[in-house]
Order: sequence, then C-alpha cells, then structure tokens
Amino acid sequence: MSERLQTTDVAASDADLLGQTAIAVRAAGSALHERFGGVVRYQSREELMRALADNDDTALDILRPRLTRLRPDAGWVEDELDGGALPPGEWWVVDPAEGNVNHLHALPEWAVTATLVRENHPVLTAVHLPLTGETYTALTGAGAYLDGRPLHVSQTTDLGLSIVATSQARPDEDEKVVRRVGSSITAMLFDALVVRTAVPATLHLLNVAAGRIDAFWQFAGARADLLPGALLVTEAGGQTSDAEGRPWTPQSESFLAAAPGVHAEAVATLSR
Repeated sequence: MSERLQTTDVAASDADLLGQTAIAVRAAGSALHERFGGVVRYQSREELMRALADNDDTALDILRPRLTRLRPDAGWVEDELDGGALPPGEWWVVDPAEGNVNHLHALPEWAVTATLVRENHPVLTAVHLPLTGETYTALTGAGAYLDGRPLHVSQTTDLGLSIVATSQARPDEDEKVVRRVGSSITAMLFDALVVRTAVPATLHLLNVAAGRIDAFWQFAGARADLLPGALLVTEAGGQTSDAEGRPWTPQSESFLAAAPGVHAEAVATLSR
C-alpha cells in the first residue's frame, strides 16, 4: 500500500537533500540501536509480526516526519515489501529496519535505508549501519560514498575468483521462486569461488559497491531492498540488470548487480 503525504515546507536541492536524508537515517538508526541486544523471543507468527512492527514504528516515528518535511510533495511507500512500478512523481522508499529479523535475533546485519525515487528511478539514497556507525550514500551522477570516501566496485574479471552473494526476497516466497533460487546457488557453487547466502539484500549490495564482493543476485524482490543498493552499485561503477542481462526495473522478476568484469559470466551462470 502507498499513500501520498502533503506539507508546506520548501524542497531542498538533491545534494542538500541527500545530506539531510543521511542525518535522518542516522537518527532512526540510533533509536534502533538502543533497542538492540538480547534475542527477542516469540512463540507465534503474531508475536513475530508485533516485534517487527515495533522496530519499524520506532524508526518510522523519526523518519517519516523528517523526510516529509524535506520533500513535502513526495509520496510515501508504506510497505517495504511492496514491489513493481510506482505512480508518476517522487516517492520516498524507506526500509526502517532492513534486516529486521536479524535485529530481533541479535545479529549484526541490519540497517536503515531511505531512497528518493523520481519517475521510477532512484535519485538519492542513504543507508546507515548503526552497529558500525557507517553511512553509505549515493546521488545520481555524483558517485557513491562511504562516510564521504568514494566507493568503487572490484576489478575482478574472472567469476572463478569471485565472491558472490544472494538473498531471499521475503518469507513465504512462491515455490517456483524458491526452486529457482536453489538452482542458481547450485550453479554459482560450480562457477564462483565463494557463495554467500544471507539477508538482507542491501548489505550485500553495499559490499558490491565497495568492491568487497563481486556480484549479487536475487529472484523476485521488493523495491526497498533493491533500490538503495542498485543506485550505490551503479554510482560505484558496477552494472545492474535482471538475471538474463536485460535492463532492470522495479517490475523485473530478478536482479543482478556485479562488477563489470564478471557481469556477463554471472548472467551466463544464472541463465543455465
């Protein structure tokens, strides 16, 4: 579900807006950090969903008013698991607790993300990792950065020497998608050096942008877990497409982000 929000504040330039967006995700991350520690126990799906919602609400109480003030006419994507194209105009695509289940299990792989999408293209993104204090940012045409330091994808040209990664898009995925994920992992185990499988997708994509791993792929997907990383990887010099090598859009049924030197090999492996 998506809804549009209205306020009367004046919108900032994209560069200024990115700086303010980074401040907002850091503030939300700090609030989630205070909630992080022991494993949160739950005995039913209902208890799990309440615990996830509590984390989301903690971050959204900070993010939503701040981002709305920054871009008053932009729409707001309410559900981070939504996929597909957005209506025309500008939209905030936010994942208030990317890797929320990890947070509940006292695992370190989680983040706060906020991306401004304009006419279905990500314009700017800020991703904050509260446990490390790192903030990744990207602005279309201006590069990708980690705390102000430029990011560059790896120079690897051999998939056989590459670390690659994948992630599941959401719980209760369609059986056809699950089987496709399984066969793709098997194919990559033959062709790549190391295969990593974990959630959330955004953290793998940060590593592709930073040159730490060489490729990431996912079948199905949600806007909130792919758009931030897609912009970061592209601005860091990487390539994005679907798994067959066609241009990726939020409507695509698969996603691939890779260093240019291994992109074609990765497509060939995933297409087997």
